[in-house]
Amino acid sequence: MPSKPKRSLQDVVGKETYDVWVDMLRELVPDGRTHRLSVVIAGMLHYATAIAENMDEDELEEDSVALSLINANEMGPDEIKDELHDVMKRLFKDAGVTFDRVSKGGEAYSVVDEAYNEYVSWYDYPWD
Repeated sequence: MPSKPKRSLQDVVGKETYDVWVDMLRELVPDGRTHRLSVVIAGMLHYATAIAENMDEDELEEDSVALSLINANEMGPDEIKDELHDVMKRLFKDAGVTFDRVSKGGEAYSVVDEAYNEYVSWYDYPWD
């Protein structure tokens, strides 16, 4: 049985942009604060979503990253995790950093899970 090809945001945003994102994460994640990193990562996802939404429907293959991004735009954080977590794992692996963390109190959490929350609430403004 052939293995499923590894999905990557590079398929949507291109090699140059993806390489910049990988370099950014490699530099920022080790000492970065989750509440700041999660916004950057959510912004990356929104940028990739905008590109995916502008693709021709003929370009959108089943199980493609582009289609997952379009679908994620209508989902909650847990559903987004189901849809895109393999892609985020790949991004962080390519950067050589981890998104799993442990708080001072010993509680495990994830930078990427926080990014999914930020992605969902991107257009929520308390003053609206």
